[in-house]
Amino acid sequence: MTDPIGLGTPSGPGFQQVPIEWRPVARAVPERQEERRRGALASATLVALLVGGVAGGAAGWLTGRPEQEQRAVALPRSAAGPLPSAGSLSGTASTVLPSVVSVEAGRGSGSGFAIDQVGHVLTNAHVVDDADSVTVILHDGRRLSARVIGSDEAYDLAVLQVEAGSGLVPAMLARSADVRVGDQVLAIGSPLGLAGTVTSGIVSALDREVQLGNGGRQTALQTDASINPGNSGGPLVNVRGEVVGVNTVIATLSRRGGNIGIGFAIPVDRAASVAERIIRD
Repeated sequence: MTDPIGLGTPSGPGFQQVPIEWRPVARAVPERQEERRRGALASATLVALLVGGVAGGAAGWLTGRPEQEQRAVALPRSAAGPLPSAGSLSGTASTVLPSVVSVEAGRGSGSGFAIDQVGHVLTNAHVVDDADSVTVILHDGRRLSARVIGSDEAYDLAVLQVEAGSGLVPAMLARSADVRVGDQVLAIGSPLGLAGTVTSGIVSALDREVQLGNGGRQTALQTDASINPGNSGGPLVNVRGEVVGVNTVIATLSRRGGNIGIGFAIPVDRAASVAERIIRD
């Protein structure tokens, strides 16, 4: 069976097409609120992993803070090398959970994770789009005000700033060159507002082309780890606890359906590059 994006339609004796929707995993919001906007991927629909509305509009990189002196920015990265054999997933989860936050923005919520020791948090742009106020909830339950210092709608990424000294532990970032199909991974975030949820799976494919809610196309990691609305902006990590991607969209069989084992994450190298640029400028 071929990739559903632009590579033809499966066929053969007895084949019956099942309609699949590919949606960004949107923010979790009460059912009475208006339906999320969805980005289409070929004949399917991508579901944004935030709980609430999915960002749209033209691609562009925006900043929302006073100009600062430009400075070199380098996020913590892991040393190159193969992964060790899978050990205790509970140990991996306990290592990463202190770095992961829930993000409340406007009427909905998503996820994010700390990327340095000065209070920067990475999330999806569609999680915080048009929000008048943003609050992050730490693993220990503390609630901190945050501001959006910049976003890149083309890549669906945004950086938040919380007060330095909050105790947020920065996540270690892997390198995309070290990610392999079949690697075991954990998705961590707040699906449906359930903070600190951990699910496991593998890297199902690399460089899978997807179309985001703003109409932009990019390649992404595909995973079968269960991710759902509210996971937007949370980390996908390897067995060492290093971030390999930012959970962003899932495939679903219906407009209001959940995970069917096909999710997508923005690769870590791209996410790190965009985050460094936003912080620097």
